[in-house]
Parts: sequence; C-alpha cells; structure tokens
Amino acid sequence: MPRKIIIDTDPGQDDAVAILLALASPELDVLALTTVAGNVPLPLTTRNARQIVELARKPTPIHAGCDAPLKRKLVTAEYVHGKTGLDGIPLPDPTHPLQDQHAVDYLIETLRREDAGSVTLCPLGPLTNIATAFQRAPDIIPRVAEIVLMGGAYFEVGNVTPAAEFNIYVDPEAADIVFKSGVPLVVMPLDVTHKALTSRAWVEEMRTLATPVGQAVASWTDFFERFDTAKYGTEGAPLHDPCVIAYLLQPALFTGRHINVEIETVSELTLGMTVADWWRVTSRAPNAMFMGGVDREGFYRLLTERLGRL
Repeated sequence: MPRKIIIDTDPGQDDAVAILLALASPELDVLALTTVAGNVPLPLTTRNARQIVELARKPTPIHAGCDAPLKRKLVTAEYVHGKTGLDGIPLPDPTHPLQDQHAVDYLIETLRREDAGSVTLCPLGPLTNIATAFQRAPDIIPRVAEIVLMGGAYFEVGNVTPAAEFNIYVDPEAADIVFKSGVPLVVMPLDVTHKALTSRAWVEEMRTLATPVGQAVASWTDFFERFDTAKYGTEGAPLHDPCVIAYLLQPALFTGRHINVEIETVSELTLGMTVADWWRVTSRAPNAMFMGGVDREGFYRLLTERLGRL
C-alpha cells in the first residue's frame, strides 16, 4: 500500500523537483500539497505549486496556508530563486484549481480523519503551517506517523546567516514547536544536501529526456546553479528538497544519527540555528534523526529513473 504523505512547500526550483519526484513514485500517495510563504510570498508559492502539478499532469489538491511566520516579518529568497520563485523556464498560467480550505484546516481535518500513524508530513519550507496546526489542534500530534523535513545545519552552519539555514531561520518559533512536538523527526540538513550536488552531465541528461518535465528540471537547475556555484565555489548546486522524498523511497541512501536538536529563538547572533548535539555531549533526549551523509550517485540514479516517467 502506498505511503500517504502531505507535502508542505514553498516552491522554489528544488521544491519543484521534489514534488515531481513524489508524483512520479507509485510508492507514495500524495494526498495534497499545502503551500506556505518562504522562498517567495504565498501567492507565488501557491501559483508555483499549481504550475508544478500541471506540469506533472497529476491532479493533486493544493491548499494555500500561512502567509507570514508566527511572530516575525517574512524573509524571502528571490535572490536565489528569481522573482517568481520558479524562474528558469516560462510556464503557462495555471488552470489547476486551488482548494477553498486553508492548509492548516486541511492538515487538522486530514490527520483526524485518516488512521492514526498513517500520514507522513513532508515540509520543504518554513514550518509555519505545521506548527500552527499543532497549536490549534494538539490532538493531531500523536496521529502523525513521521515528519521528514528539509532544514537546519550543523557542520555546514548557515546559508542565510552565519549560523542558520533558511527554512528554520524564516520561522524559528514554528520550528521550535515542531522539534519539541514529540513526533518522530527525520531532518535533511545542509550537511546532507550540500553533498547532493548536481553535475553538468546530469543536467544535460534531464534535457535530453525531451519531455516537458526534463526540459523544466534542466532549466530550473541551470537557473539556481548560478547562485550556488558562485557562493560555494562548487561545480554543481545542491538539490535540497528532493532529499526528503528520496529518503521516503530509498532510506538506505542516507546516513545519520538520532540526536537532540534544539532551535535557537532568542539570540540575534544565532537566531534560527539548529543546535544539534551530534557528538552527544549533553544529556538532552534525542528527538530527531539528523542526517549527515548521502549516496550521491544513488540519489541521482533515483531522480533520473523517476523523473523519466513523467
């Protein structure tokens, strides 16, 4: 039986690849996409989600969610993803309908309706929607099977400040709620995603698929590579969010440690830092499987095989 998942997302080119990977994989039953403000404001993340679903030709429900963090002004990343959040290739105006129900209400209703322990949440952006649902309906927390998320860093430190990764930094209070919730957590930090670098050969392989999906993935990668290669001096760019979906499909691709992770919400200097007790030097109880390694070749083999199906 396919694993039921809800993808909470702020597309983003790498979010788009993650969504396409999920929609191409029969092992996963994507119940819906819920959108959140993050890489760009909510109207654009929602529009982008609709375009991605249409590109995949998979009529997946989409629910728009929170347009701002719990307590802070929204920080966005157009400097990485372009003014639309999905720059790189022109896509037609979406016609796929947006659901009337707010994403938070959808999360609450779905987790109450589905069997306890049957739905996995896959956040690819700030954790505002998830935290808001947990605050409004604490009864749903023990009903979540698992949360597999992209966010945080330890050895790689920050990509938006010297200490913080973008998704956690945008809404650290929301991240704090989720990390303290008691739900089983699997975290894909920059320590993993910065090892999942694209290669020119892989991008061209996507282009030679000669499909709308292949053309879009190649174009998106060309666009955001320009930022990461200039910033980090690498030959390719990290595909952050697809690591979440790849873990669901082939968990053996990743290695990590079950450790304690706390979120810094007070310090101006380290706001949004994921304080990961990688070396287990405290007595704090483990609350997350914090990944540290990835089989890069296996990861890209999986992407190529699945994206070629769309």
